[in-house]
Amino acid sequence: MAIAKAERLMNLALCLLGTRRPLTKRELRTSIEAYMEAGSDESFNRMFERDKDDLRELGLVIDTVENLDGDIGYRAKHDNNRLPPIALDAEEATALGLAARVWQQARLAGAASGALQKLHAAGGMPQQDDGSGGVEPPIPHSTLEPHIPAREAAFEPLMLACRDRRPVVFDYRKSNAVRAERRHVEPWTLECWRGHWYLAGYDREREAERVFRLSRITGAVRSRAGAFTVPVPDQVTVREAVERWAGESASRTALIRLRAGSGYPLRARATHVRELPDGWAELEIPYGHGLDAWLVEFGPDVIVLEPAELRAEVVDRLRAVAKG
Repeated sequence: MAIAKAERLMNLALCLLGTRRPLTKRELRTSIEAYMEAGSDESFNRMFERDKDDLRELGLVIDTVENLDGDIGYRAKHDNNRLPPIALDAEEATALGLAARVWQQARLAGAASGALQKLHAAGGMPQQDDGSGGVEPPIPHSTLEPHIPAREAAFEPLMLACRDRRPVVFDYRKSNAVRAERRHVEPWTLECWRGHWYLAGYDREREAERVFRLSRITGAVRSRAGAFTVPVPDQVTVREAVERWAGESASRTALIRLRAGSGYPLRARATHVRELPDGWAELEIPYGHGLDAWLVEFGPDVIVLEPAELRAEVVDRLRAVAKG
């Protein structure tokens, strides 16, 4: 939002919240400098109506009242725009503290910490005895350290682009490709799956929904002007798309051979495991889109037996890695 507009909205909100009686458009125009400089009455009316709608969209409750002279007045009562008291029990406070720790190495760390401090100051966090007669806020158990990795340089610009609904451009190297390709994407959301971040969005060149793994984005992510050209699906639909592309949805079964002492995530996912005398084991794994990329991560500890197309895909990916 432009600084001038943000200042104008703030001044309008302060006028509506600070008045004891409804104010007419004429009174608001003479009270706010930006409105006095609006020029014609038509320009002012358009600006005021847009600002009023923006404030209501931001959550400000504005009452409309007709006075004795027939003029329309506006006022934002404090009672209608005051949040109810926030009171959390010990379990809720602990969960909130753990959630704040999740983002301790990301851009949201400052905002999360500030929100907790405000809750403490307002008395919204429960107190507990500190052992000396005093009280202190509950602290999440020190052995619990939730963490969402966000090491990729593309994470922050894509997070902001998803929030602001801005198209982006980046170079992307598929796992079985030697060189990266330029992608023009309308980003919808970021999802973390199996410790990897994925971007779901609309690929403009391919005119279809696509999912991109952030670790395969090379170079800088650049924002582009303009609006999205397709509607953004709901969050559940996007999450299902990420799971489908990353390999969560499985319709077949793959048979692989796994070296002893390795690949514990594969063992946990296997529907059947048969230990072999030569230090290997045969596993039956649910097979869906993306399994080939996951198997490549285990390198020489995994051998694909069947199906043949999965084996070929894994071999192609390994060759691409060797060339790169």
